[in-house]
Amino acid sequence: MNALTLRLHAHPALRLIPGLLLSAALAALATRLGELPAAAGLGLGGLTLAIVFGMVVGNTLYPPLAPVCQPGVDLAKQKLLRLGIILYGFRLTFQQIADVGVAGVVIDVLTLSSTFFAACWLGKHLFGLDRQTRWLIGAGSSICGAAAVLATEPVVKADAAKVAVAVATVVIFGTLAIFLYPLLWPLAQQLFPAVTQTQFGVYTGSTVHEVAQVVAAGHAVGPAAENAAVIAKMLRVMMLAPFLLFLGALLRRQPQQAGSPASSITFPWFALLFVLVALFNSLHLLPAAWIARINALDTLLLAMAMAALGLTTHVSALKRAGTRPLLLALLLFIWLIMGGGAINLLVHHFLP
Repeated sequence: MNALTLRLHAHPALRLIPGLLLSAALAALATRLGELPAAAGLGLGGLTLAIVFGMVVGNTLYPPLAPVCQPGVDLAKQKLLRLGIILYGFRLTFQQIADVGVAGVVIDVLTLSSTFFAACWLGKHLFGLDRQTRWLIGAGSSICGAAAVLATEPVVKADAAKVAVAVATVVIFGTLAIFLYPLLWPLAQQLFPAVTQTQFGVYTGSTVHEVAQVVAAGHAVGPAAENAAVIAKMLRVMMLAPFLLFLGALLRRQPQQAGSPASSITFPWFALLFVLVALFNSLHLLPAAWIARINALDTLLLAMAMAALGLTTHVSALKRAGTRPLLLALLLFIWLIMGGGAINLLVHHFLP
């Protein structure tokens, strides 16, 4: 194994192969099993199974393989996920994005702002957490998970340990959402018969933490829910840049705790490319056979990203996170489910 590791390090591109192969193998197995009627009947789609298989392997067989596989797994979890989301635009048209419309934007704004301010208030007054920790957890819960945490870190100049804690909370409760939201769909149908699968998808996209988790949860509910969930989530992701500008402005008003300059703020370009691809797809310029191949590739990329996310989700994250940050993230998770649901119902009532 040591000789193989040295050989892979000698060729940077080759370092990616073991992790990519492992992610692809888990993705292929999950996709195949997800097509079986028994799995479909339990609401276990290929993407959900991919993260489950990844978590099982990640907490058992993976640790000794991590030195060799980690570069490829990181690539799948980050770059391939973003590429998969961009290519997901070929499943949608601009009309579907427009259907989410003003209501989707209002829902995202209200959910994001209420969740972040709840994190600030609860983190300070109920749990006594420092500002960096509560802001990082608030950003991860309210916008786009670990990506929002990592984007917020240079603005607030947080310690690496606090970043790790915030990411751990996102992984824990976002992963839980993958399995919980498909169970909430039949309950929502019973309590609110007028709620459509598309509206439930908007609810999913506006309240679940990570992009990958939104895709998996929406996929388990149904195609219309998955499409609406991804659109709502992408609108939410694109709010990351103005959110970071807002944080930077707050910090500049407090010179003793000044944050980094605005130049450190990065825009989530993959979200914009997703919209542009969907707009291109609305023109129907590509043959249906090409679109089918692109969608098959996209499914593989997303499943690989799910598997990679599972491989790097460790039970030890619960211990590293600590009690108070976990309790804050739990309350925010409950708010996203219940408060986010109330926001969705009210907005859809007044902006049908």
